[in-house]
Amino acid sequence: MLNKLMRYRASGRRLTVAGASLMLLAACANSSTEASNTAASSIATPAIPEIVASYTPEQPSFAEWRRAFRDEALAAGIRPSVFDDAFKGIEPDPSIVQADQSQPEFTRPVWQYLDGAVSPQRLAQGRRALSQYADILDAIEQRYGVNRHILVAIWGLESNFGNNIGDKSVIRSLATLAHEGRRPSFAHTQLIEALKILQQGDVSPQRLLGSWAGAMGQTQFIPSTFNSYAVDFDGDGRRDIWESPADALGSAANYLSASNWQQGTRWGTEVSLPRDFDFALADMAIRKPVAEWATLGVRLNAESGLPSRLAEQPVSLLLPAGYRGPAFLVTGNFRSILRYNNSTSYALAIGLMSDRLQDKSDIQASWPRDDRPLSRTERIELQERLDASGFDPGAADGIIGANTRKAIRRFQDTLGVPADGYPTYALLEQLRER
Repeated sequence: MLNKLMRYRASGRRLTVAGASLMLLAACANSSTEASNTAASSIATPAIPEIVASYTPEQPSFAEWRRAFRDEALAAGIRPSVFDDAFKGIEPDPSIVQADQSQPEFTRPVWQYLDGAVSPQRLAQGRRALSQYADILDAIEQRYGVNRHILVAIWGLESNFGNNIGDKSVIRSLATLAHEGRRPSFAHTQLIEALKILQQGDVSPQRLLGSWAGAMGQTQFIPSTFNSYAVDFDGDGRRDIWESPADALGSAANYLSASNWQQGTRWGTEVSLPRDFDFALADMAIRKPVAEWATLGVRLNAESGLPSRLAEQPVSLLLPAGYRGPAFLVTGNFRSILRYNNSTSYALAIGLMSDRLQDKSDIQASWPRDDRPLSRTERIELQERLDASGFDPGAADGIIGANTRKAIRRFQDTLGVPADGYPTYALLEQLRER
């Protein structure tokens, strides 16, 4: 019953039934909102006023939830002493609920994100890290085949080289999210995984710290990723991504290696496109050999282009800011970085920072900094108007995913403009005029 109540609470369902006598039955049976009155009308009884009850299943208290979760944790193999020690004094954190429920109206465009991510200060810190941890990075590269500059870039973006690992109790954060977060099932799973970390002895409850969402340590692993890929690279008997740079960097390398990282292959390279290029080909779902892209007029940067031995390697064309911005051919290693953090802006920042740490030149093309990024409300409106015009963007959720980009391309085709699938305010205005 606890799980059923939590599912109703998470989905926001309300059960409405005809007749107060049916309300409890409907709640227990998970009835739909359209309970039938047929049985009641077939009984020859005097007419009585219809009572319509609106029922919202009561959310269990944190104490009730904790008792039920303890049973599940013990059934999953967690020792009672481990659970009780981890949950000693744990109460919900209101700041976690607030952070989870917040929906930012505005997001930074990719060029602003890159300005901060690949800043001169971070590059200087990265170069110092490359020098300070050269021996460790040598050993990591030899074992896992992952480029040291990629690892240092990840380290820099995830935790500012170990300086910002988060100060929230991972147990408290995940318990709060499992009890009343937007994705309780995910938090529930991660909380079990966090308890496994404690049971394995890698860290104490007091040092199991991370972000409000439960990402941990210098590499910001979630608990399940830690249990699958964290390594004891310094050989002290513990997988300590909180205080050991060797363990943190080795764990990141192990994760990328398991994510099909190809040794000796770049993440990608900036390219130039011809004026008459078919921009609909700029899609991560489309992969072509480098040689085939060349026949389409795609020109590689002479300084940082892909080696000729990779001419037959399938790569994709990425336009992070549409046809007016820089273009990149990205390899399978770019997709491996996306496994770490599924954001093209993040993966691009990692790739570009790794290049700059090797003293390679910055992006040559200019970003369309005059573009005004759409707010979340405007992105939802864009999707709604695309749908109303028959372009089928999928759910109007404010997320510009593959379906929305396809819909934008179909609309752009009707306008006779480059079909790059990139949402702009000008495009929204044209939809408003339809």
